[in-house]
Amino acid sequence: MKLPLIKQIQRSATAEEINTTIKVLENISEVPSLKPDEIDVIGEMISNLCGALEVHESISNGMSEKDALNGFMKKVLGSIDQ
Repeated sequence: MKLPLIKQIQRSATAEEINTTIKVLENISEVPSLKPDEIDVIGEMISNLCGALEVHESISNGMSEKDALNGFMKKVLGSIDQ
């Protein structure tokens, strides 16, 4: 996951647009002719979109953008450490 990318997505797209994009990428990822590296790229894109969606939700619940981004990254890093 890349925080600058998550930040850009969160700032430039609505939650609905992000959800739509996730659905499209999930459908594309099921094409049997895709190579493993292409599937990896799609997976990384979906991860960043999901991160942006979570940041959107935190901001809509009253959190500042900075705190929402930092909180999300702490959550990700915490889950990696476990």
